[in-house]
Amino acid sequence: MTDLYQSQRAMRHMRRAAMQRGVIAILDVGSSKIACLILRFDGPERLREADGVGSMAGQSQFRVIGAATTRSRGVRFGEISVMNETERAIRTAVQAAQKMANVRVDHVIACFSGAEPRSYGLAGEWDLQDSVVTEQDVARVLAACDVPDIGEGREVLHAQPVNFALDHRTGLGDPRGQIGNRLACDMHLLSVEATVIQNLLYCIKRCDLELAGVASSAYVSGVSSLVEDEQELGAACIDMGGGSTGISVFIKKHMIYADAVRMGGDHVTSDISKGLQVPLAVAEKIKTKHGGVHATGMDDRDMIEISADSGDWEKDRRTVSRTELIGIMRPRVEEILEEARARLDAAGFDSLPSQQIVLTGGASQIPGLDGLAARILGQRVRLGRPLRVQGLPQAVTGPAFASAVGLCLFAAHPQDEWWDFDIPAERYPARSLKRAIKWFKDNW
Repeated sequence: MTDLYQSQRAMRHMRRAAMQRGVIAILDVGSSKIACLILRFDGPERLREADGVGSMAGQSQFRVIGAATTRSRGVRFGEISVMNETERAIRTAVQAAQKMANVRVDHVIACFSGAEPRSYGLAGEWDLQDSVVTEQDVARVLAACDVPDIGEGREVLHAQPVNFALDHRTGLGDPRGQIGNRLACDMHLLSVEATVIQNLLYCIKRCDLELAGVASSAYVSGVSSLVEDEQELGAACIDMGGGSTGISVFIKKHMIYADAVRMGGDHVTSDISKGLQVPLAVAEKIKTKHGGVHATGMDDRDMIEISADSGDWEKDRRTVSRTELIGIMRPRVEEILEEARARLDAAGFDSLPSQQIVLTGGASQIPGLDGLAARILGQRVRLGRPLRVQGLPQAVTGPAFASAVGLCLFAAHPQDEWWDFDIPAERYPARSLKRAIKWFKDNW
């Protein structure tokens, strides 16, 4: 685990360096589109010149100065499948965003869906030497958490402390500076397939960019789409993308569970393509323009003209009723929502005090989806749009950009994770130089 700790820590340092330089790129690598936003940070020094109270300590205000999207190529189920194609798509998006912002960026923070995420809840305890909780005590209690065997070929993507308890007081967000004898901690650990992260890292390196952070798109979508009360009381965010559907559960403003279903909007398009025997591009256009999940009496008479260019006049000038189209789309949408419901049931979502569910992502824009989702997932369902971020163009404010906007917020105000704290000396290998240096720092 020490190697992972060092690599994540290196990415955190890179992010800090990029923020000091003032610009950083946000990259959302999806199955249907690749979005790139460029952020400019106004550091605390620049804010001091203005009147009034500046931004909070350690945080920076930012605005979007460049934005670009391109059709995703070489990505399936949220994972890179053709390296050259994805590299070209990322280069296209980043160059277009750089051109709009009129700056060059070297560091990117990326997010991806898929990669078969698995959640673990860990617990650790530590007896305090002094009665006051210090930064080192927090590091020690995090290191004391029993890390489960996450399996061969998997890596930890997020390791976030979600709750602290000091003696008999639980529910503490930040115990530093408080007085007690025994500190306990609950940590949420999210593991993903290692090869997916390595492919993404390699692809970004091939684009002559440095990776300054990586996040799960289910997590960042929840950060941008759930309002503060929902994050506090307990809510689930279902991010319906093109190739996969991400699920995240939040309570007390922390993510406590994440999962992914390997189905999304592209599967609905594929069903239309096969059912109506039309090319995928035509199927996508029909889905966007005429799609839905609730058929009414009017839809039998609502005829959709299908135009194709196969050369056969009879086949190219067909019409189908909207009822037929809905008959093809609805079963697949139901299947995606039922699979999401099964994942939420397995996570024990029923036991949360508030059971709000927020649908976001590009595929959540199918008309009538909220009514169908309320029947399958439970009554409290709403369609979520990401928060408005300063400088965000109108074209990228829809639900399809929830993860890109969430990643902006993640870049500006990252949540404390295990690797933000110094690793205790006793966790290093027995005869290493680092352990000796750490021991000297702690004791002198």
